[in-house]
Parts: sequence; structure tokens; C-alpha cells
Amino acid sequence: MEIQTPRSPIQPPTFGNLVTILSIDGGGIRGIIPATILAFLESELQKLDGEEARIADYFDMISGTSTGGLVTAMLTAPNEQNRPLFAAKDIKEFYLNHCPKIFPQSSGPFGPATKLIKSLTGPKYDGKYLHRLVKEKLGNKKLHETLTNVVIPTFDIKKLQPTIFSSCEMKQNPSLDASLSDICIATSAAPTYLPAHTFETKDSTGKVRRFDLIDGGVAANNPV
Repeated sequence: MEIQTPRSPIQPPTFGNLVTILSIDGGGIRGIIPATILAFLESELQKLDGEEARIADYFDMISGTSTGGLVTAMLTAPNEQNRPLFAAKDIKEFYLNHCPKIFPQSSGPFGPATKLIKSLTGPKYDGKYLHRLVKEKLGNKKLHETLTNVVIPTFDIKKLQPTIFSSCEMKQNPSLDASLSDICIATSAAPTYLPAHTFETKDSTGKVRRFDLIDGGVAANNPV
């Protein structure tokens, strides 16, 4: 995870002289590490600005790949009061509670053999629990609804090139306005571990765009 304050001549026009960016690496279950750091950072900010302070209030852009993309969405998705759906401390608990079910381990004397067979026949995990969980937590919220700008890389296995879900680019390319749950499932679909994720979006003219996506870490594990 990196926190940067770049000084670039090319900046979004509304941000002034300083742009704050939070960049969160991928790494599967290791997402608990940035989640722990962010929980501490948010608690310190709350000492300064009150209990309602949230990470999304302090960054012009939050970017994350793979499990970092999931953290990004959870930090920026709005609740009914248009405030962050999750506090940073909630994300840490999310990983502690759900990772054993997202990545279940084969037990018993034939566990190692079962793992080997699965690795030869397809993804190690079917992803069903993760898919259901992410859709339950993020609901129907879409990219344009995030409380600050986000950038979440994925990789299209049919086009063999990255697909970047960016709040800024979405304004010129409405087909990128996918549901946050689909984006998170896609960027987390690590090859050999979880299956690729396919979904479609439709723009205001009715034009359909299909995505066949895997883990953004294939192109940019550190999205900075």
C-alpha cells in the first residue's frame, strides 16, 4: 500500500495544486495487511476530525488491484446517507471472518492429492462464496456512485489487454459504469485460484459491452 501526493502538470481540473492518492496492492488474503493499516489511519483521523471521519474523505483518488480493489470499493461505496458503507475497521473484520470460506482448505489424509488434482483441472476455488458475499455487501451500487474517484485495474482475457475501471475515464466512456460487485469479482479473479468473471454493461443508447476479466494483478499489482 502506498500513499502519494504527486505534483503533476496534468491534473483533474477541480483538485487544485495537490492531489492525494491512496494506492492499495493486491495479494489475496494478505489484504488484511492494508486493512489493518487503514483501520489505524482512520482511527487517528477520527481523533482529529470526529468519529464520522472516513478514509474516503481524505483522498481525491483511491486505487486498488485484486484484493486491493475490493478494499477500494468497500471504502468508497455509499450507504443510504451517502456516507461510506464500511469503516476501515469493518474491512479488517471482513477478512478475518470470511477468508477461511473464500479459500477453503482440503483436510484429511487426501488433502494434498485433492489440491493437486484441482490445480490440474481448473481454478483451485470455485469463487461462489466470494461472488455471493461481494454482491450481498455491495448490492447494485455502480462505479459512478463512489464517494471519491477510484481506479481498479482488471485484465481482459479475450482482448489480452488491461481494462481499467476509472471514475474519470467513465465520464467519457459510459460502458465502464459497471456494478462495483462485478468489478471486485473480476479484479480478484487470480489465475489458477479463482475463475474468470464475465458480465455485460449497457450504456444510455442501449449498446452492450461484454467483459471477460481476470485479476488486475496480471497487468498492475501495484496500481500506482
